[in-house]
Amino acid sequence: MMSETAEKPSTRYRFGGELKEFSVIALYLYICFSALLNMKAAILHAEGVAFSHYSLAAMKALLCAKFICLGRVLGLGERFKNKGLIWLTLYRSVNFFVLILVLNAVEETIIGLVHHRPLADSILAVGGGTLDQLVGASIVMVLILIPFFAFRSLGEVVGEENLVRIFLRSRPTT
Repeated sequence: MMSETAEKPSTRYRFGGELKEFSVIALYLYICFSALLNMKAAILHAEGVAFSHYSLAAMKALLCAKFICLGRVLGLGERFKNKGLIWLTLYRSVNFFVLILVLNAVEETIIGLVHHRPLADSILAVGGGTLDQLVGASIVMVLILIPFFAFRSLGEVVGEENLVRIFLRSRPTT
């Protein structure tokens, strides 16, 4: 006979699921950040400036993935859950972008304090050093988050296993 109260998943099971989620987010962000930083490295190389970017992409991807997981734990982006997926996707993308921006600004401020940099320089360092780069990086980050949250929101509707199966398995020929 089934009990009326659902049993909570074990801590080990939850940790495994959260680690898998963190890994997928970090991998997605690493691919996106690597592509962007590869383009930046190519531009700088054409100007004679050396720029190593793969470790930077990995560090930023891990940090942003941690921030996204933290936002999910806090229930960020759940307001339009019953609306159309476009609104949920946009709402989550913007909310998580703001979370990432704020937490990255806090991180850069702490690093700036340690290195005795002015506060304005620390905050601008979030986007690359200038206001134009910050605005550009912000737009790109929102554009990176939109497909991520679109995929996630669609998975909530059709089921994650179904969505993965649809995207990764061969379809029968008609």
